[in-house]
Amino acid sequence: MNDSVFKNNDTEKESKMTTEQSSGERKPQKTKTIYRGGASEAVYGLGLIGAWVYYIAHATTFWVGVLGILKGIVWPAMLVFEALKALNM
Repeated sequence: MNDSVFKNNDTEKESKMTTEQSSGERKPQKTKTIYRGGASEAVYGLGLIGAWVYYIAHATTFWVGVLGILKGIVWPAMLVFEALKALNM
């Protein structure tokens, strides 16, 4: 009689185990993205806002203000260009 008790327990365990996900049915894991270089992005962002304030405050017409917004986006390139020009490089 003990054998039948063990067999029943085994079949119950098997039926419980089949309801769980098997190793072949795993859900795909999300990849975690880590952004680095936040300090340089903050400095660029503050410089961008400062350049926009400067160029828009000095704009005399609407289109000069639009040009100021575009200049505000590329101000680091203009800064490096002017620095190299001043150093005769």
